[in-house]
Amino acid sequence: MDYKEQIKVLEDYIRQGEKEIENFKLGMEIEHFILDKESLKTISYYGENGVETTLKEMEEMGWKGSYEGEYLLGLEKGDLNVTLEPGSQFELSINAKSKIKDLETLYLQFLDEVLPILESKGQVLASLGYHPLTQIDEIKLLPKKRYDIMFNHFKDKGSHAHNMMKGTGALQVAIDYSSEENYHKKFRSINALSPVFYALFENALFFEKEPCSTHNLRSYVWLNCDDDRAGTVKGALDRDFSYKDYAKYILERPPIFTIRNNEIIKTYDKKVKEILEPGLTSKEEIDHLMSMFFPDVRTKKYIEIRMMDSVPYPLNFSVVALIKGVFYNEENLETLYNFIEKISYEDVYKAKIDMLTHGLETKFADKSILEIGKWLLELAESGLEDEEVEYLKPLKDLLDKGLNPYLYTKEQYKTGDRKKAIEWAIIRRR
Repeated sequence: MDYKEQIKVLEDYIRQGEKEIENFKLGMEIEHFILDKESLKTISYYGENGVETTLKEMEEMGWKGSYEGEYLLGLEKGDLNVTLEPGSQFELSINAKSKIKDLETLYLQFLDEVLPILESKGQVLASLGYHPLTQIDEIKLLPKKRYDIMFNHFKDKGSHAHNMMKGTGALQVAIDYSSEENYHKKFRSINALSPVFYALFENALFFEKEPCSTHNLRSYVWLNCDDDRAGTVKGALDRDFSYKDYAKYILERPPIFTIRNNEIIKTYDKKVKEILEPGLTSKEEIDHLMSMFFPDVRTKKYIEIRMMDSVPYPLNFSVVALIKGVFYNEENLETLYNFIEKISYEDVYKAKIDMLTHGLETKFADKSILEIGKWLLELAESGLEDEEVEYLKPLKDLLDKGLNPYLYTKEQYKTGDRKKAIEWAIIRRR
């Protein structure tokens, strides 16, 4: 296999994602926990009122089911896709749209359908960075072959890899790029500010049942997951980082398994460069190989921003608005790129460690993360049309008080009432 040809295949793959600026869109994925309303314990996939039964009721309402053997594991309806994470976290993916309002309308449509089903079972949907009560050893793994393979692979990796699989909840936003230069500026800037996005939206007060004094728990979990596929992409903060460099990042790492002709094939310690065969490897297999690595900022045919904990509506749309206002306004992008010019990989790593103790007060680029967050908010306000600025209000209300979701939850927990503490993270019908 010719390495240069392999690089070109992946470079071309990324280049195919380029779009005209006027065609830029945003996509989002939101992970939720399904909990027992009274006890807050997790709802298993299995059983009489398990997550699978919720999927089946939605299937009866017109959603198209996706099966593995006898098990219903996903749903699709129009621009909405429901998938399950390894611990049965309920993930909603919304197809990319240019307007935030369109994403919100689709999200509320999903809630209108799923919440009555859960209410009838005495269950709730919660947006949190980590499960509020049930420990991961008590959470059954989803009946999906790929998750079995990953679970066994992670046994010999980081100390918290299984916590990542079964215990965490995230919010991810995907953005477009118009050229390799535009990609570089966005990818480098987002990676440079990864501690800021982690800290602004940290939302995990509880870890394995107990209150957690550590800030940015989900970040800590990822730091102790698997160095082959997590963290900051090597070279991402270099001034000349390119499509080629991301292609090399992928090629030099093991994907655990690949999917060929609809068959899952274990690849063990083989790297992508030992698997990818230019001219023979299908588009679907390349899609899979690109998806088997989970850095803070990931490249497919778009840039996926992955640092944020899952946060409840309407704060989740503050995340989308912040990202759109900063990265889809050319003047703001240039301002941001100049700001991060001197930030190094070492600076980012140090901030990730420091923020575990100091949270929003972490010093980064000669400012506190709270100060940088407020500055980004101002940039975003200037980069959005008037009707979209309103989506920033939930975030502004928090930052004006010097809070993030973790600190807000901590304030609610002063009485020691766990249910009261996470009440605000329970998603309700509107």
